[in-house]
Amino acid sequence: AGTDIASIGTKKFARHPLRSKLQMVFQDPTDSLNPRWSARRSIEDPIRRLASINRQELDARVVSLAERVGLPFHLLDRFPHQLSGGQKARVGIARAIALEPKLLILDEPTAALDVSVQAVVLNLLASLREQLNMSYLFISHDLNVVRLLCDSVMVMQAGQIVEEGPTRQLLSSPKHHYTQTLLDAIPHPPAQTSHENSA
Repeated sequence: AGTDIASIGTKKFARHPLRSKLQMVFQDPTDSLNPRWSARRSIEDPIRRLASINRQELDARVVSLAERVGLPFHLLDRFPHQLSGGQKARVGIARAIALEPKLLILDEPTAALDVSVQAVVLNLLASLREQLNMSYLFISHDLNVVRLLCDSVMVMQAGQIVEEGPTRQLLSSPKHHYTQTLLDAIPHPPAQTSHENSA
């Protein structure tokens, strides 16, 4: 919004008013959660730090957030080692949306999850984006996920942007050879032979 956040010192930014507008969902939900904190405490943390709220309001907000991300209420007092990968991912997402940020940075948010859980989490993220009117900066190597979730794409090679544009256009007719290489790396099911079709 026209503010250079890089000019704000790290310690100052941790409690800066802009901090609540910018949140992150990390790649590994296990490593991103404090093992000594319950799911409830993890979700509470950004609210405690960046919002003025009493205990009753805080409890109600945590329950509401858990419900919004599909985390059963009885899991709120469990610790990370007592939760599945999908449940930990939901805690991380609830924590990230706790202050209703304008921008959510998602760093490979489904990479550490089983394939069956990935689809559920991606659908949740797509739904939350619409409900909360957030923008996503979605970092991923999985172009199928990018195709599903992103409106526009920047392709980076060795830390440099080599191509950018609307998702559908860029993925259907890439201009840069690296983008084409990424698209060629997407696994495709083997084509059936005529013999298999007739069987």
